[in-house]
Amino acid sequence: SMPVEPSMLPELVAPAETLGHLTDEACQHLGLTKSLPVIAAASDKACEILGSGGLTPDIGCMSYGTTATINTTSQRYVEPIRLMPPYPSALPGHYSTEVMIYRGFWMVSWFKREFGLRERKIAEQRGIEPEALFDELVKAVPPGAMGLMLQPYWSPGVRQPGPEAKGSIIGFGDVHTRSHIYRAILEGLAYALREGKEKIEKRSGVKIRKLRVAGGGSQSDAAMQLTADVFGLPAERPHTYETSGLGAAIDAAVGLGLHPDFDTA
Repeated sequence: SMPVEPSMLPELVAPAETLGHLTDEACQHLGLTKSLPVIAAASDKACEILGSGGLTPDIGCMSYGTTATINTTSQRYVEPIRLMPPYPSALPGHYSTEVMIYRGFWMVSWFKREFGLRERKIAEQRGIEPEALFDELVKAVPPGAMGLMLQPYWSPGVRQPGPEAKGSIIGFGDVHTRSHIYRAILEGLAYALREGKEKIEKRSGVKIRKLRVAGGGSQSDAAMQLTADVFGLPAERPHTYETSGLGAAIDAAVGLGLHPDFDTA
């Protein structure tokens, strides 16, 4: 046993509850109004799901960030993989069931660093981000990348798929170019997350009927269409891709009484 007493731990409260108010000293340092309430929210991914509108278990919320994830929100405690617990949702009384690809759209950054010199130079001249040019690489290659397949486990993660997992690109032929590699990255991530979707459905008994995709990678129209094709489901993009901050704001708005409930907010 560990010598941890309850008195050493913070008090647990539900999202949207008031934790307290800023002290005079904190207000002075931050330049904020005195007695400003501090509202409980949740973890970054949990807030991202709430900000994406993922309030029911039939909505699959995907995060196309450095780490790629697929989550659902449920009142039930569901482990998608044994001994991988869900975590508390930003919606009170609910859980976020998650499957994670540790090196998610980090793979795009890896590609940009190793193969994207041309796009980096053009982007610098135009004053845009190189990723904005990568959609053209996807469009130049047919679905399936002409047999080039990528397993996106440059880092194996915690328990999924396991410490023995390795990343790989297989199926090379003389027809393949860096455009094929880029499409294979997006397809590899999409299929790995689709596998996660199927695990969640099997364990929860609830079919996922539509997708909400947030995070930096969701700004890519090509990635969005590819995701919808791989999953065979409609993929929706929220009006802002940074939905984690939006979810925290929703918790605060409900806690302050600006909205009567989470559905309205």
